[in-house]
Amino acid sequence: MAIQEDDDDSDTDINPVTMILPEDRQEEEDSDDKLKPPADQEHTYQQSQRHCLRSIGLTVVIRQLRSQGLSFQLWPAATALVTLLDNHRSHPTTSPLTSTLSALTSCQASRRRLRILELGSGTGFVGIAAAATLGADVTVTDLPHVLPNLQFNAEANSEVLARHGGTVEVKPLSWGEADQMEAVGRDYDLILGSDVVYHDHLYDPLLRTLRFFLLGGERRMMFVMGHLRRWKKESAFFKRARKVFDVEMIHADPPSNGSRIGVAVYRFSPKRPQSLNDVGSSKE
Repeated sequence: MAIQEDDDDSDTDINPVTMILPEDRQEEEDSDDKLKPPADQEHTYQQSQRHCLRSIGLTVVIRQLRSQGLSFQLWPAATALVTLLDNHRSHPTTSPLTSTLSALTSCQASRRRLRILELGSGTGFVGIAAAATLGADVTVTDLPHVLPNLQFNAEANSEVLARHGGTVEVKPLSWGEADQMEAVGRDYDLILGSDVVYHDHLYDPLLRTLRFFLLGGERRMMFVMGHLRRWKKESAFFKRARKVFDVEMIHADPPSNGSRIGVAVYRFSPKRPQSLNDVGSSKE
């Protein structure tokens, strides 16, 4: 069931730097900050966090390299999406993800494992959790300079994945690059992403990537995206996306860290025939 969206276009009062970690991890972050090396050694600073997946009773370990940039850090939308995946395994009848996952009949009919592609994987937390909780074959992707840490985290959790039948493969993918998208292929059932709508110059490359995977193949796929809105300009991405896809908000977390809104989870799917016929006659 879709959730009513907040139509307020005003900028949210969120500091994108302090919103890297959710509130319930702030104490852990503060204690870790006390262990940071001197400024001249900051490039060597690493932080590993343990995250319990209660549905399978195991813990995954994710290494962050904060000094290396945004792609090497954990963001709230990733944590929210992992929580949904974890809760789905424990309570599938009440999960916001149930309607999406139950629609993936191709893998159920052939009794094969779910195949998932993650865009902009960063640390790989979402993809690793999806492989573990769903027993899925997951391909995590990002820019080439992000891949070594992504590979490190995948290998660090290989035992957890093996125990639950999941696998993680690491591949490079620059959004909108046709040769890289072709190399990644379209043999997937579901696409995941978290906090991928951030820099406005990447809106069009991201949309081209979604068109390639969701509209370019024979298999009907969906894109599930965790997103924490920070700026008014992000509405431009959603307006463009709705011209091509049916976009529904399927879950919304309550606000945290003093912000007005929490993480929202959206589902993008190819427009149904009736939606295409109605374009131009319906109002936004």
